[in-house]
Amino acid sequence: MGSVVEISGRQWEKEVLQAVGPVMVDLWAPWCGPCRTIAPVVEELSREYQGKVSIFKLNTDENPDVMSRYQVMGIPTLLFFRDGQIVDRIVGAVPKAKLKERLEAVLPK
Repeated sequence: MGSVVEISGRQWEKEVLQAVGPVMVDLWAPWCGPCRTIAPVVEELSREYQGKVSIFKLNTDENPDVMSRYQVMGIPTLLFFRDGQIVDRIVGAVPKAKLKERLEAVLPK
């Protein structure tokens, strides 16, 4: 099934920083055109990587604290975590192949 779960700053600690294994978070806003462009790709990846990677969305307008904590200057920004530690980031709308490449890199070997 797989579906991207929308989280808030209140859930960040539990869902991202305390998570065991790989996590990808799509930082987006409703007014952001490129964010809407990659949203279907992020949904597809959530289905393809179900059970392997936790994939979340976080609305930056509602959670500016996360933006400043990770020094995010532009959206969409995708943050990649492994066992609660940030290991990679992508800024901007990128092709699905590039997202898959980054997801593969955070999977346990």
